[in-house]
Amino acid sequence: MQPSDYRKGDSSWFVRDRFGLFIHWGLYAMPARHEWVKHAEQIPNEDYDSRYFSRFDPDLYDPNLWAQAASQAGMKYFVVTTKHHEGFCLWDSQFTDYKAPSTPARRDLLKPMVEAFRSQNMRVGFYYSLIDWHHPHYILDRHIGPYRNHPDREKMNQGRDMRQYAAYMRNQVKELLTDYGKVDILWFDFSYPKEDGSGKGRKDWESEELVALIKKLQPDVLLDDRLDLPGVWDIKTPEQVQPRQWVTVDGQRVVWEACQTFSGSWGYHRDEMTWRSSDQLIRTLIDCVSKGGNLLLNVGPTARGEFDERALSALQDIGLWMKRHSRSIYGCTQAPDEFACPQDCRLTYNPETQRIYVHMFAWPYKHLNLTPVFAQRVAYAQFLHDGSEIKMVLDEWHAKQLSANKSDAILQLPQVKPNVAVPVIELYLKA
Repeated sequence: MQPSDYRKGDSSWFVRDRFGLFIHWGLYAMPARHEWVKHAEQIPNEDYDSRYFSRFDPDLYDPNLWAQAASQAGMKYFVVTTKHHEGFCLWDSQFTDYKAPSTPARRDLLKPMVEAFRSQNMRVGFYYSLIDWHHPHYILDRHIGPYRNHPDREKMNQGRDMRQYAAYMRNQVKELLTDYGKVDILWFDFSYPKEDGSGKGRKDWESEELVALIKKLQPDVLLDDRLDLPGVWDIKTPEQVQPRQWVTVDGQRVVWEACQTFSGSWGYHRDEMTWRSSDQLIRTLIDCVSKGGNLLLNVGPTARGEFDERALSALQDIGLWMKRHSRSIYGCTQAPDEFACPQDCRLTYNPETQRIYVHMFAWPYKHLNLTPVFAQRVAYAQFLHDGSEIKMVLDEWHAKQLSANKSDAILQLPQVKPNVAVPVIELYLKA
């Protein structure tokens, strides 16, 4: 498939909403020591299933509480791991028994989740792992998976057929795109082709056939960039990094989304303690939007079906900030180049309302210096959290000490930082 043959999905809502929730949930919530635990500890299928599959029972699962927490945090869409690399499916697939209804959970866990998030007016995204360490036709390789170092790996691969596995994937993706209403995002993960053919890429997944099926069923759905088809994607997905500038491909700015975690794990990790502060997370969201991107922030629910209290606390803090500052996030993007960003700040810009937002990562003493273009273009300035005016007129005494001239734009600030995580100044541009 050539990039010119690919019909792009509808990203208009995506670049407006800016903030989403990633959910990594599966059997790996039970060992509670990373979603790659099966790989890391080289746990064979029979041991993994006897320990976890036979006991998976999220009795406290209430997706309405999940959706409420996400919505109150200001998130506008969600993406959930319908199937991760372990191969376990959250929904009642007709093509496998390795699914939630076959565990003590005894039900489809995906359908009520979709309904709950839609009830909060949030858009729906499905993550689907291309990798499957459990499927009987998935070829075991030496790179990843619990059998990568197994002495009988080649013998175990006898009779396996990746073509049958690729058909299985298409069948399951068809279920996801026909049984759950409109799907806004499909998030595939991941390809790892190798020069010697020992990895896996587009031929193994039969990516072209998969994309053709997807676009036939739901033409407007957004696809990520991990199917190993250059140019056949809608969203670039930098993972666990913060881009230094607007993400580009061949010199052209593209739609992008940073996917990141609260801590060092995607799945629930009981003992992982490198949790980021709420202020860090808020600044990460701001930084993404200031570079024309989105933030997909991940939570790993517990095996009993609840959000970790640390995640809930962070979501509450983010929501408190978003309640008064979401105007600087929704519908915003990178500011025009003519507006230089002040020191220790980030700028976002809403082209529809013609407003620039100055997010202050460090609080200066009394004044914020802006370049002369601001003086020429700004009609009014105020704090966003309370709508209080900020004067942009400097008295003669301060102007002399600052060696300022009439062309400078200097905002007069209170000496004490407002009691918000990141103060934001809203600048109304002249018509």
